[in-house]
Amino acid sequence: MFHLTVRDHVMIAHSFSSPTFGPAQALHGATYVVDVTFYREALDADDLVVDIGAASSALSAVLAEFNLCNLDDNPALAGHNTTTEYMAGIIFSRMKQAIAEGRLGENAAGLSRMGVRLSESHIAWAGYEAEL
Repeated sequence: MFHLTVRDHVMIAHSFSSPTFGPAQALHGATYVVDVTFYREALDADDLVVDIGAASSALSAVLAEFNLCNLDDNPALAGHNTTTEYMAGIIFSRMKQAIAEGRLGENAAGLSRMGVRLSESHIAWAGYEAEL
């Protein structure tokens, strides 16, 4: 299977609403390095998995909703702990929508799978991956 990954980053603030999180219940910041990997069985007519520029632009647009924001104030995320895992799923959903809307080009319809990974540091990351 062929794959291609694009990378960006997002700086957020958030807090958690469960004692499970200890001191992280308080408002704190994080900078995530965000990797989105696209998979397909065969390359398209231009020998691409997906256009890197279009994929990078779509990821940047998705992350703009969250960048330099307090996630606690985002109504779309209300009622959830915006953990790294949860945010990977949200970014996956937004990127899947971008593909469906044609923002990654018409050949992106041939993608079969996508994975999103958010790295909190060089030693901890989480992600979400699924078929498209």
